[in-house]
Amino acid sequence: MKRSLPWLVLLASAVLEAVWATALGLSDGFSRPLPTIVFAVTATLSMLGLGMSIRSIPLGTAYAIWVGIGAALTVGWAMATGVEPFSVVKLLFIAGIVGCAAGLKALPAMDAAPARTSD
Repeated sequence: MKRSLPWLVLLASAVLEAVWATALGLSDGFSRPLPTIVFAVTATLSMLGLGMSIRSIPLGTAYAIWVGIGAALTVGWAMATGVEPFSVVKLLFIAGIVGCAAGLKALPAMDAAPARTSD
Protein backbone atom coordinates (compact mmCIF):
# COMPACT_ATOMS: atom_id res chain seq x y z
CA MET A 1 0.00 0.00 0.00
CA LYS A 2 2.85 2.38 0.81
CA ARG A 3 4.19 2.11 -2.77
CA SER A 4 0.70 2.77 -4.16
CA LEU A 5 0.06 5.93 -2.14
CA PRO A 6 2.16 8.29 -4.32
CA TRP A 7 0.36 6.97 -7.41
CA LEU A 8 -3.05 7.51 -5.78
CA VAL A 9 -2.02 11.04 -4.78
CA LEU A 10 -0.85 11.65 -8.35
CA LEU A 11 -4.15 10.37 -9.76
CA ALA A 12 -6.14 12.57 -7.35
CA SER A 13 -3.96 15.54 -8.34
CA ALA A 14 -4.66 14.86 -12.03
CA VAL A 15 -8.40 14.81 -11.32
CA LEU A 16 -8.02 18.12 -9.48
CA GLU A 17 -6.15 19.47 -12.50
CA ALA A 18 -9.23 18.79 -14.62
CA VAL A 19 -11.39 20.52 -12.00
CA TRP A 20 -9.21 23.63 -11.87
CA ALA A 21 -8.91 23.81 -15.65
CA THR A 22 -12.69 23.63 -15.98
CA ALA A 23 -13.16 26.20 -13.21
CA LEU A 24 -10.64 28.47 -14.91
CA GLY A 25 -12.74 28.40 -18.07
CA LEU A 26 -15.89 29.14 -16.09
CA SER A 27 -14.29 32.00 -14.14
CA ASP A 28 -14.59 34.36 -17.13
CA GLY A 29 -11.16 35.88 -16.58
CA PHE A 30 -11.46 35.60 -12.78
CA SER A 31 -14.54 37.86 -12.81
CA ARG A 32 -16.91 35.21 -11.38
CA PRO A 33 -16.21 34.55 -7.68
CA LEU A 34 -17.29 30.91 -7.23
CA PRO A 35 -15.38 29.43 -10.19
CA THR A 36 -12.40 31.60 -9.25
CA ILE A 37 -12.39 30.21 -5.70
CA VAL A 38 -12.80 26.64 -6.99
CA PHE A 39 -9.89 27.28 -9.37
CA ALA A 40 -7.62 28.64 -6.62
CA VAL A 41 -8.35 25.85 -4.14
CA THR A 42 -8.13 22.96 -6.59
CA ALA A 43 -5.04 24.34 -8.36
CA THR A 44 -3.28 24.61 -5.01
CA LEU A 45 -4.29 21.10 -3.95
CA SER A 46 -3.37 19.71 -7.35
CA MET A 47 0.12 21.25 -7.22
CA LEU A 48 0.63 20.07 -3.64
CA GLY A 49 -0.31 16.53 -4.64
CA LEU A 50 2.04 16.62 -7.63
CA GLY A 51 4.81 17.89 -5.37
CA MET A 52 4.19 15.12 -2.85
CA SER A 53 4.11 12.42 -5.50
CA ILE A 54 7.45 13.38 -7.04
CA ARG A 55 9.14 12.40 -3.80
CA SER A 56 8.61 8.80 -4.92
CA ILE A 57 7.85 9.00 -8.65
CA PRO A 58 10.37 10.42 -11.14
CA LEU A 59 9.44 13.99 -12.08
CA GLY A 60 9.19 13.41 -15.83
CA THR A 61 6.92 10.39 -15.39
CA ALA A 62 4.77 12.07 -12.74
CA TYR A 63 4.38 15.26 -14.75
CA ALA A 64 3.50 13.41 -17.96
CA ILE A 65 0.85 11.37 -16.16
CA TRP A 66 -0.50 14.41 -14.28
CA VAL A 67 -0.84 16.47 -17.45
CA GLY A 68 -2.09 13.59 -19.59
CA ILE A 69 -4.81 12.40 -17.23
CA GLY A 70 -5.81 15.98 -16.36
CA ALA A 71 -6.05 16.97 -20.03
CA ALA A 72 -7.98 13.83 -20.96
CA LEU A 73 -10.48 14.39 -18.16
CA THR A 74 -10.83 18.08 -19.04
CA VAL A 75 -11.58 17.35 -22.70
CA GLY A 76 -13.83 14.43 -21.77
CA TRP A 77 -15.84 16.62 -19.40
CA ALA A 78 -16.08 19.39 -21.99
CA MET A 79 -17.43 16.93 -24.56
CA ALA A 80 -19.85 15.37 -22.03
CA THR A 81 -21.28 18.78 -21.12
CA GLY A 82 -21.48 20.03 -24.70
CA VAL A 83 -18.80 22.72 -24.35
CA GLU A 84 -16.74 20.94 -27.02
CA PRO A 85 -18.19 18.93 -29.88
CA PHE A 86 -17.99 15.15 -29.53
CA SER A 87 -15.82 13.31 -32.02
CA VAL A 88 -14.90 9.64 -32.22
CA VAL A 89 -11.43 10.61 -33.44
CA LYS A 90 -11.03 12.98 -30.47
CA LEU A 91 -12.14 10.18 -28.16
CA LEU A 92 -9.54 7.83 -29.69
CA PHE A 93 -6.78 10.38 -29.14
CA ILE A 94 -7.90 10.87 -25.53
CA ALA A 95 -7.79 7.09 -25.08
CA GLY A 96 -4.25 7.22 -26.47
CA ILE A 97 -3.25 9.79 -23.86
CA VAL A 98 -4.70 7.66 -21.08
CA GLY A 99 -3.06 4.55 -22.53
CA CYS A 100 0.33 6.26 -22.62
CA ALA A 101 -0.07 7.41 -19.02
CA ALA A 102 -0.97 3.86 -17.98
CA GLY A 103 2.05 2.61 -19.90
CA LEU A 104 4.34 4.92 -17.96
CA LYS A 105 2.90 3.57 -14.70
CA ALA A 106 3.33 -0.01 -15.90
CA LEU A 107 7.02 0.35 -16.71
CA PRO A 108 9.29 -1.45 -14.24
CA ALA A 109 11.00 0.76 -11.70
CA MET A 110 14.62 1.43 -12.50
CA ASP A 111 17.43 2.85 -10.41
CA ALA A 112 18.25 6.48 -10.98
CA ALA A 113 20.81 7.20 -13.66
CA PRO A 114 24.33 7.67 -12.32
CA ALA A 115 25.46 11.24 -11.85
CA ARG A 116 27.54 12.66 -14.66
CA THR A 117 31.03 13.80 -13.83
CA SER A 118 32.90 16.46 -15.69
CA ASP A 119 36.03 15.29 -17.48
